[in-house]
This record gives sequence, structure tokens and C-alpha cells, in this order.
Amino acid sequence: MEELKEKLKVQLIAQLNLEDITPEDINSSDPLFGEGLGLDSIDALEIIVLLQKEYGIKIEDTKKGKEIFQSIDTLAAYITENRK
Repeated sequence: MEELKEKLKVQLIAQLNLEDITPEDINSSDPLFGEGLGLDSIDALEIIVLLQKEYGIKIEDTKKGKEIFQSIDTLAAYITENRK
């Protein structure tokens, strides 16, 4: 699980062009949206694309998306349970 979290951090930085952020800057339990990384709805769409492309996971329910995208921890847990 820790390996997946580190991989996700690298993937998010690349996918979202987070230029001034390193994986070490991201705490796995910090919120991805709002005060944490400060991501927005366009970033959420990019994450959805990443999950489909890299892990074969489709997120169709926006309420579920909000739960899944809370932090690196929740994202990694969801991927672990639902990876194809």
C-alpha cells in the first residue's frame, strides 16, 4: 500500500503539472482539495482519467468520487479494492 501511495503522488504531480511540489511534500492523509493540495474540479477530472488509464477504474458516481478523492490514503485504498 505504501508503494502505491508513493506511485500515486508521482502520478498526480505529473498528471496535474504540479511543478513546485515533490512527492515528499504530499502527506498521504492531507486533503487533496481545498486546504491540502488545493486541487479543483478540473483536477478531479484529470484524476478520473488517470484512474481509468492506469488502473482500469471508472468512477461514475460523483458522491462516491468525493469520498475517494479525499486524500492519497482514500485513493490508494479504493484502487487496492477495485483495481482490474
